[in-house]
Amino acid sequence: MPFNRINRNIRSLKRYRQVLGILIKYGFGHIVEQLNIDYYIELGKRIVSLGTASRELERLTQAARFRLALEELGPTFIKLGQLLSTRADIVTSDVLEELQQLQDHIPAVPTEQIMAQIHRELGYPVEEIFETFEDTPLATASIAQVHRATLKNGEQVVCKVRRPDIQSVIETDTDIMMGMAYLVEKHLPGGDMYDPIGLVKEFRRTIQRELDFSREGRTTERFAANFADDETVHIPKVFWDHSGQTVLTLEYVSGIKISQHKELKEAGLDLKIIARNGADNFLKQVFIHGLFHADPHPGNIHVLPGNIICIFDFGMAGRLDDELKLHLTELLLCVLHRDVDRLIMQLLYSGELHDESNLKNLKRDLTEFIDDYYDILLQDLKIGKLLIDFVEILTEYQIKFPSNLMLLSRALFVMEGMGKQLDPDFNMVEQLRPFAEQIIKDRYSPTTIAKETAQTLQSYHALGKSLPKDIKEFINRINHNKFKIDLEHRGFERLVNDLDKSTNRISFSMVIGALIIGSSLIMQIDKGPMLFGFPILGLLGYTVAGFLGFGLAIAILRSGRM
Repeated sequence: MPFNRINRNIRSLKRYRQVLGILIKYGFGHIVEQLNIDYYIELGKRIVSLGTASRELERLTQAARFRLALEELGPTFIKLGQLLSTRADIVTSDVLEELQQLQDHIPAVPTEQIMAQIHRELGYPVEEIFETFEDTPLATASIAQVHRATLKNGEQVVCKVRRPDIQSVIETDTDIMMGMAYLVEKHLPGGDMYDPIGLVKEFRRTIQRELDFSREGRTTERFAANFADDETVHIPKVFWDHSGQTVLTLEYVSGIKISQHKELKEAGLDLKIIARNGADNFLKQVFIHGLFHADPHPGNIHVLPGNIICIFDFGMAGRLDDELKLHLTELLLCVLHRDVDRLIMQLLYSGELHDESNLKNLKRDLTEFIDDYYDILLQDLKIGKLLIDFVEILTEYQIKFPSNLMLLSRALFVMEGMGKQLDPDFNMVEQLRPFAEQIIKDRYSPTTIAKETAQTLQSYHALGKSLPKDIKEFINRINHNKFKIDLEHRGFERLVNDLDKSTNRISFSMVIGALIIGSSLIMQIDKGPMLFGFPILGLLGYTVAGFLGFGLAIAILRSGRM
């Protein structure tokens, strides 16, 4: 085994103890206990006993304690919380609100380490690459920090540099998350419904992509190409000669945060135009380009002279293909037109609705949901909130929704909120309507229908060519007794584990019973070594049976199942 793998396992063990201790500290010991990690439970309790804030924590809601636990666990878990804040299908609304407040309390890395990282990545000392490089960072976050600099040709830039040790921290933490996800799926009732292993795999893939700044640079250039002809949007230029996997150098743009309304007015900018430009820009990302900024908080959006929207930080982006865009448009139109039957048909057509769903109750809840929103005036209707509430209903019926639509719901909710703050009369529905109408129009245009017909005919042609061969192969396998059917027993593994535990306890009880019976028989015989007038073997048998019985009783009581 490589030495780096051994070191990683040692780090994981230490980190495991720390993670479980923090979870217990914030009142999640009952969940840790259900994961059957008895050793870590005891260790965690000893760690918690040293703390002094437990009574104060008890006054907080469970959602608030969960957020605080993630913040104390550090960068990787904060990023996980930020991912969960986009998944209304997994967490409840109160947890969702708390997770949206997650903040990185990460001190800045010393400038010497940042400069060393730039030297390793670009191959030259900072002095040879930049004319000036400011020691004080413009911003610090869990994965990187940003410094302002000047190139040798005098261009003003910002340099985003990855924290030197963050890669190993994330690898260790994601290993721990995967182990805990397996235990959650195995031991917690209903844990497999949320696919925790799949969630961690998605998170690991997302954060690994975010660690590669060259990927973010390419995404930035894609956005720039998409809006090259749009004078209302500006995307910073990427300087590839000064960028790599751990360093990203971008054009420095001096603007005003979109949330600083007073400063915007003092600069002579029009808040109403800014609201429309911002919404129009975001809707073009979604419905025209199919690539949207998934984290559009005010810090990532500035306004330049002329009411131009400038967007930063493309590390987190969502994608919608043509089918998903059409699906989203149809769902929104169903809600706006109060058509529940068509809405359910859309869910059936998309494959999201399965046989286990209670169609009668689902139809009732969707009808009530649409009635609640139908009475709201269009100018007061919040599309982002509507989508989030819609997803919550689907979650109750275990209907899975594409993760990119979850990202979109949250991003749309944030953009709509910023628009309302800029202009109280801002109406996202009116902004969205022409995009939705164009998608529906394109969907049923003769060109699209002809294209889909050609694709269908091509698929049937390929099926017709392969069908005789597949039938022949099927018959040959049956004739040679090589035809096999694989059956999957869902939930069967947990039953086997429970039966295995029960069998072990019964066997243990039989051994204890045999020891008691054997010792009782020995006590009737006055032979062999004696102690206090009793046979030593008999006393020893009773003692061993007592210890084993006490241990079995403790194990049963701790499991909570008598």
